[in-house]
Parts: sequence; C-alpha cells; structure tokens
Amino acid sequence: MNTKFDELLEFPCRFPFKILGLADERLPDLVVEVLQQHAPGDYSPKVRPSSKGNYHSVSVNVMVQSKEHVELLYTELGNIELVKYVL
Repeated sequence: MNTKFDELLEFPCRFPFKILGLADERLPDLVVEVLQQHAPGDYSPKVRPSSKGNYHSVSVNVMVQSKEHVELLYTELGNIELVKYVL
C-alpha cells in the first residue's frame, strides 16, 4: 500500500475503521478478533444494519502506532470472509 497516513496523522493516535460486510451476527466478533491480534485493547464496535438488512456496518476506533500499523489493519480486516469493504 502506498498511503500518506504518515503525512496526515501523528502517531500513536486513535483511528476510526468502518467495516462493511454481510449481515451475519459473527461479523463484529470476527472484527474484534482481528483487532485483538494486531492492536490489543477493549473494543465496543457499533453495528448498523443497511436499509434492506443485507449488510452490516461495524465502526470501531483503534489505537494505531504507525502508518504500517494502519495498513496492516486494513489488509487483515479486509481478509475476513464476510467483509466486503474496509473504510
């Protein structure tokens, strides 16, 4: 990934992730599981269903340490089977 997070943010900092995935009750738990592996902490994800109920949006703030840390989290969250997009 060739991002400019290091130019835009001062690390460490809280970074908001929004994960869009299939409407499955396991999605928030899978997101937290990945976050615990790479950024251990106490997470309370906010889940919002789409208007038709086919998808869920999971929002969570994560303490990130570097540009590489943000990029790693984007990649790992995107690798979750139920996930369609990571914003």
